[in-house]
Parts: sequence; structure tokens; C-alpha cells
Amino acid sequence: MKFKQEDLLKIDYSPPKKDWMDPKVEFKKGTFCYGAVPETQKYLDLPYSKEKLQPQAEDWDLPDNWKEIVIEGIRTRLKKFRSLQIFMDICVRCGACADKCHYFIGSGDPKNMPVLRAELLRSIYRGEFTLAGKLLGRFTGGRKLTKEVIKEWFYYFFQCTECRRCSVFCPYGIDTAEVTMIAREILADLGLGIEWIMTPASNCFRTGNHLGIQPHGVVDSIEFAVDELEEITGIRVDATFNRKGAEVLFVAPSADYFASPHYYTLLGYLALFHEIGLDYTWSTFASEGGNFGLFHSHEMIKRLNAKIYMEAERLGVKWILGGECGHMWRVLHQYMDTMNGPADFLEVPKSPITGTVFENAKSTKMVHITEFTSDLIHHNKLNLDKRRNDHWRTTFHDSCNPARAMGLFEEPRYVIKNVCNNFFEMPENTIREQTFCCGSGAGLGTDENMEMRLRGGLPRANAVKYVHEKKDANILLCICAIDKATLPPLMEFWVPGMEVGGIHEMVGNALVMKGEIPRTADLRGEPLPYMEEAVAEEPGANGDTPAEKEVTDHV
Repeated sequence: MKFKQEDLLKIDYSPPKKDWMDPKVEFKKGTFCYGAVPETQKYLDLPYSKEKLQPQAEDWDLPDNWKEIVIEGIRTRLKKFRSLQIFMDICVRCGACADKCHYFIGSGDPKNMPVLRAELLRSIYRGEFTLAGKLLGRFTGGRKLTKEVIKEWFYYFFQCTECRRCSVFCPYGIDTAEVTMIAREILADLGLGIEWIMTPASNCFRTGNHLGIQPHGVVDSIEFAVDELEEITGIRVDATFNRKGAEVLFVAPSADYFASPHYYTLLGYLALFHEIGLDYTWSTFASEGGNFGLFHSHEMIKRLNAKIYMEAERLGVKWILGGECGHMWRVLHQYMDTMNGPADFLEVPKSPITGTVFENAKSTKMVHITEFTSDLIHHNKLNLDKRRNDHWRTTFHDSCNPARAMGLFEEPRYVIKNVCNNFFEMPENTIREQTFCCGSGAGLGTDENMEMRLRGGLPRANAVKYVHEKKDANILLCICAIDKATLPPLMEFWVPGMEVGGIHEMVGNALVMKGEIPRTADLRGEPLPYMEEAVAEEPGANGDTPAEKEVTDHV
């Protein structure tokens, strides 16, 4: 599907003529995700339809008792989650969140205002569970539950990336992302899910990672990276798998093994761990840090995340180190200890290099890679040459989950500033806790949803465009696997010429390893400009002296 900037910028913010309580929606091509295939749902022991859900179809294959399922689903979760009951009752529709959602900004659809999106569920709660709603109906904001409401839920709750930006501005602290999560859980009770969530979840349940890669495939991919790193640096690093007794279990998103630009981050991990002599192991069972259960249900979060603690216990490691991934860290930081813990068999993480005890990880026993690396840099444990990144003019995208959900604001910036000479911040109201979403998180980064992805990513792209034009920034760094997958097409469309990369790619570029061969290129194979200039300026650079010697002298 072809899109033009001028077409997507024609955004109408005027209120629609029809009443917001009218649930009928148009499943326009490019604005919704395909339904999950029944085989995937069945594999996960979930309710499933006889046929694959076609959202644009007139009739959906809902269970005969679909209404009872939904009502009971709401009732059960009102009892289970006190926050849901509060969120249903306290919203005063002040509208403070209305213009904070990237999907509303990019689409102009009022049902993408967080307040109104939550109202799609809240109105059914009022109509079915409150006396006023039962007696006075629409007058008190209550609606009746119909099949059209279910379609409306599917359409709009899968146009929420659960980024939680709206909650930053809510004076009552309502977390619309949690409302979205509950609504998706109830849809799951009916067997309604989307393919881009359910297939990665089933793959992870079966083989340990979203891509469904078998253990030998994981090993082959990382060993390929070991080979490539040797070609770049001349150093053979040691990547071990499923090794019992290692001090640290390292868990990364599986995209780091196979996808681009994630792969360059993997090269950075390997170089860093070798250089500091970290006693660590990979696991081919816990070969995925990401958790698509976050986009489906609390129970699925628990099921998929369990493998990390299980493997840490089986291997007998002391603590866990996690790589660059966004939703991985919301799960680990906010859910893992209560869902899968306590991990009493592990120790409070302590860096074997600096001696720093990560008290903030006392409960989960798992440390974020940027916390670990920033601590190494702070204690001068790394030999870094920032000039090796001078061809990159960097800016940083605060990935929603590590930023808003975890408070990881300064550690990534500290690392970047110590490995790069050129760093530029985007406008203040688009970063840190107010960061804009990539527009494709929460399992919505699929091609059939491309129009909404581009619309939802418009606010982030505008902020990137600012530093691209004002500061000549040419790479957008982030610490999220989903961002690394979804930001490149967003940049290609809205900000051509802007690359996307990971922080530990920059670390790998700047890291001067003991015994390395002359480095003339970065981890992407891009030539290092200052090296070329140094060679050209040296006596004998035209051939009297081997170029390798001159480059070595400057390293």
C-alpha cells in the first residue's frame, strides 16, 4: 500500500456528526490488524473461532453465549484488579489526556483520545453494572452490550500501544494502558486476538523465542556474530550456551540475533562482555527477553516470563542481566517478581567488575544492560575512543516502557555521551517521561496496519525531524527491539536519511579492545572518517609504508 505524506497530513480534528455512543466502525484497509489463526489460539489453550477472524466481515464467529462471557469477564476483573474499579469510577472526562495520544494526534479520530477509548469499556460498565446506568442508560453514559460494541473494542483497543503517555498528564492517575490490557483480555475470552501478537506468543511458548527459532538456530546465529566480530576486531570472543555455574545469565530479545539494525547491538554485547571478562552464558531455552503476553493478558505474561527464572535456577547463576528491549523491561520491572518470584535462589546483583551492588534489582535479581554499562564507564573500566562514532550525529528515543514504566532516563544518555562526541536532544516535551511512542508497540507493528503506524508515529517523527534539520542528526538511538523494528520504516517515510540503532552498537564501535587489529570501520562496516584522514596524512601513506601500520599508530 502506497502512502504520501501530504495525504496522511490531512487530519480533521473537527467532531464527527454521529454520537460517540454509536459503536459502528469501518475497518478501513491499513488501519487494523488481522485476526489470529485458530491453530495458534488452540496451541495456547485459548478459546478460538472455527475460522480465522476477518475483522472487516459483517458476521463474526462469536460463541453463542458471548454476552455472558463478556459480562463475567468484566465482573471477574473488577474483583481482581482494584485499579480497574477505580479507573471505571473516577474519570471526570476533563480531557487532560485528549491531545496526548499519538494516535489521536495522527488520526484526528476522537475515539483515539485516551478518555474516550476508555469510555468504550466504561460505558458498558455503567450500563451493565451500575444502578444509574441500568435505569437511565445513555443519560448517565451507559450503553448496552452489542456485537457492534465488540467490533468497536477490537478496532480501538488494538489502536492503543499501551505507551502510558496519557497517564502522565491525568490529574487522577488513570492508566488507560491498563484499561486497554483488560479490554484485550476480555476479547481474548471470546477467542479474539490478532495474528501479530498470538503467533509470537505461541512461538515463544513452544521454542522459547518469538521467531520460533530452534535451539541450534539460536546458537548458529550468535556464533555467526562471533565470526563477524572476529573479522572486524581480530579477536575471537567466547559465547557459551546453557553453561551451568556461570555467574550471569544474559537474556536479550531474539530480534538481536536475526534482525537489522538489532544485530549490530548484538555485536556490541559480545565485544563488551569479552573485554571485561564477564562470566556469563546464553540460554537456548530462555532465548527471548521480550514478552508478547503483555499485549494479551496477565496470565500470558506469567506463562511466557516463567522461563527466565526457571533457566536461571537450572543453570545455577547468581543473577540475570537483560539486553536492550522495551516491553521486556516493563514486564521484568513491574510484574516478574510478583508473577514468577520471589527468586530466592538468586543473589542481589553485584558487578564482578566494579563491585557495585544494584540495590534497585534486589527484588527481581535482574539488571538492565544500560545500568550495567553506565556503571562500568563511571568506574573507568572501559577504554573508549569516542572518535570512532564521529560519523554518527546521535539523538535518543526514550522507549516508552524503559522510560515511563521503569524510570530509565539518565543511564542511556550517560552511556551515549561517553561513547559519542555528537549527541542532540529532541524537544523537551517529547522525551523522558513525556516521550512519544514509536506508534507501533503493543503488537501493532504489522504491515497491514501501516497507515495507523505512520499516523501514530507522526509525533515522534516530527521531533526527530527537528534535530535532523536543526542539528544534522543522522541516527536515532533506542533501547527497544520493537523500536528498532518499527522506527526504520517510520523514518524512511517521515524523516528520510535518518538511521536507527542501539546504544550498545555505539559502545561496540567506541570500545578499544586489547589486542584488536586496526579498526578502519564500525560494526556496520561503515568506514571511520578520522582513520581515513589519519592514513592519508601519514608519511608513506601512498604505499611506502603499509597502511595497517599507520592506522595502528593512531589507534
